[in-house]
Amino acid sequence: MKSKKSVCSNRPLNVLFIAAEADPFIKVGGLGDVAGSLPIALKKFVPSLDIRLAIPFYEVIHRSNVQADLVTSFSIPSTIGDVQADIFETRLGDLPVYLIDGKPIAANKEVYGTDFEMDAEKFVFFSLACLYLPMHLHWQIDILHANDWHTAISIYELVARKKEIPELSYVRSLLTIHNLPFMGAGSQNALKKFLITPAKNPRMPPWSRTLPLPMGMNAADKIVAVSPTYANEILTSDFGCDLQSFLQTKKKKITGVINGIDFNVWNPIKDQFIQSNFSTGQLSARAENKLALQKEFSLSIDPNKPLLTFIGRLDKQKGIDLVIEALQDLQNKNWQLIFLGKGLSELEAQIQALQCQFPDQIRAALRFDLALSHRLYAGADMLLMPSRYEPCGLAQMIAMHYGCVPLARATGGLVDTIVDYSSEPKLATGFLFQNTSGLQFSQTIESAIKIFQQTEIWQKIQQNGMSQDFSWQNSAAKYYSLYNSIL
Repeated sequence: MKSKKSVCSNRPLNVLFIAAEADPFIKVGGLGDVAGSLPIALKKFVPSLDIRLAIPFYEVIHRSNVQADLVTSFSIPSTIGDVQADIFETRLGDLPVYLIDGKPIAANKEVYGTDFEMDAEKFVFFSLACLYLPMHLHWQIDILHANDWHTAISIYELVARKKEIPELSYVRSLLTIHNLPFMGAGSQNALKKFLITPAKNPRMPPWSRTLPLPMGMNAADKIVAVSPTYANEILTSDFGCDLQSFLQTKKKKITGVINGIDFNVWNPIKDQFIQSNFSTGQLSARAENKLALQKEFSLSIDPNKPLLTFIGRLDKQKGIDLVIEALQDLQNKNWQLIFLGKGLSELEAQIQALQCQFPDQIRAALRFDLALSHRLYAGADMLLMPSRYEPCGLAQMIAMHYGCVPLARATGGLVDTIVDYSSEPKLATGFLFQNTSGLQFSQTIESAIKIFQQTEIWQKIQQNGMSQDFSWQNSAAKYYSLYNSIL
């Protein structure tokens, strides 16, 4: 039998990258950005790499009339008999993309529904189909790269089936954790249905042995959090979701890699959504975007009045309640603020109340609006991002790339991507505060407003941020190194 080294030396590295969503086919959150960008960046970084992407063939993708050909079908055993998986192939540039269909996927029309058991059945089925897919394509993979709980069972079953399936013997696995608290609640019946036994590691909390994410982490060769700081945070009681003791036993397998942003989408030099294109050396042109926003939202036209923005889900995780609390301490300050996002109805109601309280200063667009987000990044002076936890975060990186200075809590990827003004004034790219405190956040906003009035210093902070390299190529290089490390 050949060694792993000899197998790899005869051909390029083969990687199957699997996720619940991937832009441009389907995007609900940040995972869609990652799965739609990282495989392409890896292929660009190492052209000989044979990397392929697999996602579920959701109804919404069917309705988009994507051109996809049926390439194979096979059955997955279950307690009610075999369940057929149909595999369709399409392409994203040079990247082969497999769209996986079957009754559990077709029966659940939402990408992420409110019925946890239906979601679990869909994603357990999808995970198993991904695991067996390479064999039916006669394509020997070296790395199975899964993402979050939706695909973690593929890694768990990879280890469970290695002894009985020779094609899986040499496959190594990597599991990227985008958001630890979402572990796959309600999966017990789906696991039983598809003949998957609970994890047996006594170091795992008993409740976690039938949850896909902990099961996958237990089996993975490498666990990657989406930032170095988050990789350390999940080992603590504050962020470990009661898995921290178990994760401590996996500490040598855990690392962190920052996500990137797609400069083809987010580029102030050629962005078609904004009023005026600009670059680091042409910051004066950026002012037209702020002026356009002030006009669009019927705010007073004043280039010297700082324009703040919040872009994202209206959720306590994102610290929206801290924004609301902080603004009460800033009633007598000179500022404007535009909210963009949807979320919890009670938080939406509070933001609408804020509009009434600050009729000359606050505007709210309670919706998802990609074009408006581009205009806000390009025209607002400051991005408010007081997240309670933020595994990586993309908004702060996009904001910096557009000269919009982030004001954020020091957690997760925010720590790894923002250089705090109070610590490194000459290299600063934003402002960080430590505690989940509305008062501390208001003090941070007030400090930033004072610096904003010092034009040369503020422009230096903007230029520092715009000069950061948050491209996917950096992330791709690190992931490729990790692939080789686990072979």
